[in-house]
This record gives sequence, structure tokens and C-alpha cells, in this order.
Amino acid sequence: MKILVYIKQVPDTDEVKVDPVTGNLKREGVDSKMNPPDKHAVEAAIQLKEQYGGSVHVITMGIPAADDILKEALAMGCDESYLLTDRKLGGADTLATGYPLAKAAEKIGDYDLLLCGKHAVDAETAQTGQIIAEFLGIPQATLVSKIEIKDNVAVCERMLPDCKEVVEIKLPALLTVSEEINTPRYPSPINIMKALKKPRHQWSADDIGADPDRIGKNGSPSSNIKLFEPPKRDSNTEYIEGSTEEIVQKIISILAAEKII
Repeated sequence: MKILVYIKQVPDTDEVKVDPVTGNLKREGVDSKMNPPDKHAVEAAIQLKEQYGGSVHVITMGIPAADDILKEALAMGCDESYLLTDRKLGGADTLATGYPLAKAAEKIGDYDLLLCGKHAVDAETAQTGQIIAEFLGIPQATLVSKIEIKDNVAVCERMLPDCKEVVEIKLPALLTVSEEINTPRYPSPINIMKALKKPRHQWSADDIGADPDRIGKNGSPSSNIKLFEPPKRDSNTEYIEGSTEEIVQKIISILAAEKII
């Protein structure tokens, strides 16, 4: 079975700031990492390979430094990596991101299953996987928490808000997985060294035969109007001590003074 898994490099969201002049995220000097939900997709792909045989091919789109997360995925157990990096791809929304990622899958070819994390923690759109599937014309399922392969069919358990749903999808198909599906492994030192010897590819927009009008800003029908940090509010913290009755009376006095009650 040939499995393709998509991952994304994201900034450490605890450190991200917004430039008040440009409205863009300040990425300079901010550490990046593999999108945490994508690690579950990588782990799911590796477990399926271990159970059913085959190979796992990991794909990302980004700046050259995004190769770091591909190395991590290779160290976890993926067999081959593909980095789509090109200035022409920059500034893409989810539609113009899903298109070149689908073109990469077409170039790799002969895939059976495509896996994605359920969302990226930086943009939180949860759209890219579904867009890839639509461009490829293959069935899809989201929020998958369990996968079994039977007679070229993926039997998937989905985590819904109030229940679990079991669906059967004929392969090839794309699945987005939830965090409940597994616990991602940590690469061992030996596997980290082995990853350096695994096949790694770097492709441009031309390499995958992408239509220039469907990538980057030109191919993006949506855009952010404005990004900003909420203004900081002054807050005064008052610690109230005493017996329960004294504390209650003090709180009532404060609320009355603020005309809340």
C-alpha cells in the first residue's frame, strides 16, 4: 500500500506576534515545528505500513527551512519526502494550497491512501485536506479516529460531537485524522541518522506542472483583511481574605460599588 501523508510547518503559536503596521504575523526569530495534528497523521501512516506493508511518502509545501519537519517525519518512519518550495507558491490561501499539493500527489502517482491532520494550529481552517481530495476526485472522510483496510476499502471510525460513526470508503481516498487515533512516536537516535539517507525531493511549481493562475496570490480567491492583537486591558487583582461570610460580604460590596448588582 502506498500512503501519502501531508504535513505543515507552523510557528510556535505561543510566541507569534502581529506587526501593528503591516498586519502580518511576525515569523522572524520564532521557532517552527511540525503542526501537532499532522504528527498523528504521520503516526497513522506508519502504523498502517507496519500492519499492511507498503511505503509512506511525506509531503509539505513551504520555505526551504520546512525540510526540517520532513526530516522529522522520515526519522519517525516515513520512507521518502517531497518539499514543494517556490516563491510562486507564496501567499496562497487554502484553495491555492490544496491545488499544488494535489498536483504533487498526481506526480508521485499510484497512491492508495492520503492522510492529513484534521487542522493546522496556525490558521485553524481545517480545509486543505478536503480541497486536495476534491482536486484529485477521490472520496474523503474527516475526523477519523480508527482505520482498518479490508479488500481495498478503508473502514473508518469517525469522532463526532455526540457519537461515533463508522464509514466504508473505497480506495484511493483521503482521510483527515483526529488526535484520538494514536500517540505519535518519538524518533530514536538511530532512526534520526537513518533519515538522512532516505530519498528526499525538492520540487518547484513548474516541476509539478502547476497552472500559474491557480497558485500563490493569483490563485487565491480569499485573503485576510486584517490581523491584529486584541488590546491589552488593565486589570487589578484583589485578594480577599477572611471567613467565608466575610469574603461573601466583601464580594457583594465590590459588585455593588461597580454597579454590577
